[in-house]
Amino acid sequence: MRDRFLTGLIGYPIAHSAAPAMHEQAAAALGVHCHYQLIEADGAGRDDLRAMLEGIRRLGFAGVNVTFPYKEAVVDLIDDLAPDARAIGAVNTIVVRGPRLVGYNTDATGFARAIEPLLASAPHGPIALIGAGGVGKAIAFALAGLGVTELRIFDAEAGKAAQLAAQLQDHHAVHATSVAAAVDGATGLVNATPVGMLPSRDTPVPDALLRQSMWVADAVYTPLWTPLLTAARAKGASVLTGRDLAINASADAFKLFTGLAPPHAAMANAFDALMAARYSPPA
Repeated sequence: MRDRFLTGLIGYPIAHSAAPAMHEQAAAALGVHCHYQLIEADGAGRDDLRAMLEGIRRLGFAGVNVTFPYKEAVVDLIDDLAPDARAIGAVNTIVVRGPRLVGYNTDATGFARAIEPLLASAPHGPIALIGAGGVGKAIAFALAGLGVTELRIFDAEAGKAAQLAAQLQDHHAVHATSVAAAVDGATGLVNATPVGMLPSRDTPVPDALLRQSMWVADAVYTPLWTPLLTAARAKGASVLTGRDLAINASADAFKLFTGLAPPHAAMANAFDALMAARYSPPA
């Protein structure tokens, strides 16, 4: 059995990523070794990404994760896609299978498990999704798979929102022309943009649009308590931080990289320890 794994993450900015701690401590808990390399690439074009992926193929990597802003850009640079990644049109996990690079999307599986308990306990109704980029696409497909009856998608780039709504038209997805139109009357709200990720202290949704009767989830986890979630909690809304999405998505990627059952508790402990060391808990 293989007992050493070289993995990593391509994206920008990624110095804050909790993935190295989660993957390396997961491997240690199983008695194997993993080195998780951050490959920070600002402004990488198509040729740059192709060169990086060729390096992944040749240098003994088991695979890499891909994050903002490259989850969509790598799709047509790899050899094959898992069916869900092909449908979504975004990849966050690339596995080396012999000479071939195969793309997967563990954002979708990770978010589905994270949000399912909240969805089960909340009233049924429209859900507002802010952001239609790589993670937004994955979250949209996860929500559709969980039976959400209406998804209102807003993105600052209107074409992205319209395209994603068209992909999911069989699941009653619509392109919202403004944040206010997406949130009005919604029973749930998901931020799938980087807004609120440090050093940003902005919010993708004005506080005045938040209500006690809705739930609010954020894909951002640096910090866990983004301005959006802090404001939503102040209104009395139910909230979901980016913690469980981050842990679940990493656990699914770890299994794809190594073929080993991920030690979920070890990965959660690594994530929590890192967050505790970096950020003070909310008042």
